[in-house]
Amino acid sequence: MTAILEETVAGQDAASVEHLTPERWAAANRHLVRKAIAEFSHERILVPELVREEGAGVGTYRVVSDDAAVEYRFQASVLELEHWSIPAESIVRTLLEPAEATEGAGPSELPLDALDFIAEFRDTLAIREEQLPVYLEEISSTLAGHAYKQGNPLGSAELAAGITGGEDVAADFQAIERTMSEGHPCFVANNGRLGFGITDYHAFAPESGAAVQLQWIAVHRSKAVFTSSAGLGYRAHFEAELGAGILACFDAELSARGLDPQDYLLMPVHPWQWENKLTVTFAAEIAQRHIVHLGTGADAYQAQQSIRTFFNTSAPNKCYVKTAMSVLNMGFMRGLSPQYMKATPAINDWLQELIAGDAELQERGLAMIRETAAIGYHNHYYEAASAKGSAYRKMLSALWRESPLPLLKEGQQLTTMAALLHVDAEGNSMVSALIARSGLEPAEWLRRYFEAYLVPLVHCLFEYELAFMPHGENVILVLENGVPVRAIMKDIAEEIVVMGERLELPEEVSRIKADIPAEEMVLAIFTDVFDCIFRFLSAILAEDGTLGEDEFWKVTADVVRDYQKRHPELAEQFAMHDLFAPDFELSCLNRLQLRNNQQMLDLTDPSGGLQMAGRLKNPLARFA
Repeated sequence: MTAILEETVAGQDAASVEHLTPERWAAANRHLVRKAIAEFSHERILVPELVREEGAGVGTYRVVSDDAAVEYRFQASVLELEHWSIPAESIVRTLLEPAEATEGAGPSELPLDALDFIAEFRDTLAIREEQLPVYLEEISSTLAGHAYKQGNPLGSAELAAGITGGEDVAADFQAIERTMSEGHPCFVANNGRLGFGITDYHAFAPESGAAVQLQWIAVHRSKAVFTSSAGLGYRAHFEAELGAGILACFDAELSARGLDPQDYLLMPVHPWQWENKLTVTFAAEIAQRHIVHLGTGADAYQAQQSIRTFFNTSAPNKCYVKTAMSVLNMGFMRGLSPQYMKATPAINDWLQELIAGDAELQERGLAMIRETAAIGYHNHYYEAASAKGSAYRKMLSALWRESPLPLLKEGQQLTTMAALLHVDAEGNSMVSALIARSGLEPAEWLRRYFEAYLVPLVHCLFEYELAFMPHGENVILVLENGVPVRAIMKDIAEEIVVMGERLELPEEVSRIKADIPAEEMVLAIFTDVFDCIFRFLSAILAEDGTLGEDEFWKVTADVVRDYQKRHPELAEQFAMHDLFAPDFELSCLNRLQLRNNQQMLDLTDPSGGLQMAGRLKNPLARFA
């Protein structure tokens, strides 16, 4: 019996790492070395040397390791915004001939290895010695995740068409969500998730698509704060999310332990956080009955790309749930601040009212899914012992965000905007598949996408000096026959910022005001949209042969100009935040992570810690 048990356990252990094969590992390393060369060159950390011109804008380049012992040679086209388009198969890594080598011996080819690459360029990358092992661990995790994602059977054409043929919008939406393979397009180490073991990975990683049931706790009212949107009460919120029956069971559980349910508030907790953090780090709170574990919830959820946010797959019209996680991922510990939670519903209500009252935004169909309720727990031990902004202050909070499903009309579908940058294992892009499905000319498809996504962002900058964090994971697109017809913004309270004096903010939402220099405000479009999204999108369309770069940026310019013609009253703003300026500052994300991979920025001062590396030529300038 013992032998059978040991054999079963051994089989389970082997299955948990079956994605880590030599073939998949080699593919992951080639993919990540290509990205590292491209993005570090874009940020002017690496300066590739042109070896020879190949014609048609293609050249052969090389970079040499810090100790001059290893060379990487590759082909590349340098596109708009200094985007390095590098065919992964062209990269060759060689050991350069040592001085004492025998006469006639040439360089020997080495396998591509992303971990070696980081170590070989550690001085150039300027990673501090104490942070290098952590960054290598993030690189290793990113490689492992890529190896796992290679097993996803869904291709771009299937995703664009809708897996269920439109019969189950929620299922199609979540199939796209779990199929995304790249993560953030700019960051090289973008799937760190330090703290996860392999069992956690299979249970909670977005790409696994596993069903997750949240843990539920009761927290004493003296230690926690619950806030909600205007008109939404505590009981009504939980009756909608949990149902009267489960609420009664939780009350009965508290009463059975001799506790008064009226003294407590309910809170969902990520299973990983409960198991790995709260049961140990918050042991005093549990022992003193400030925290009472109630058990597992009934609904099944699926983790989203942001890893700590969950979509309710049992009841898709119910809210998303976002939970605190003490996992290090892409430059931050993924906690949630109880101080921030307090104002979250009010901020969302305020923005909803602003959008509803703006004719331009209504005409573009801009929508948001509000964070309607939030709860934060204050642990006085760690709050007294830690600095403001410390991860120890962000271990136990949660919020609820509306589902996008009720916003849909008949025949419409949902996709994360990250899908526009998705390229499947066969090299097929989803954006080209969507364009093909639509039957539109590529330039017309692009114009409609810009009208839904870009115009609202531009309008918010000019009209209000208000900026979102509009990256692919933060935006949901509503599609009709593969064509974007409106954009839905999410992750509002932690991400939006009011930068100037054009809006008077109520006291309860004043947290979103930040002191941003006037000349940096336009980076909300130049950096967050042009450099971090359109740079990649235009390259994919050009590489696919779907739409050339010149046409891409001409459509962009036309859409911006048409918007400006509709709003002559904002002429002074157009001049102040000039989207047709000759160039703009190059703000570098990898430089931030390389400088401090455990807290890239002080979120209370989003401008102060930026890393700049000169200026980029603006692709709209020639259309001024």
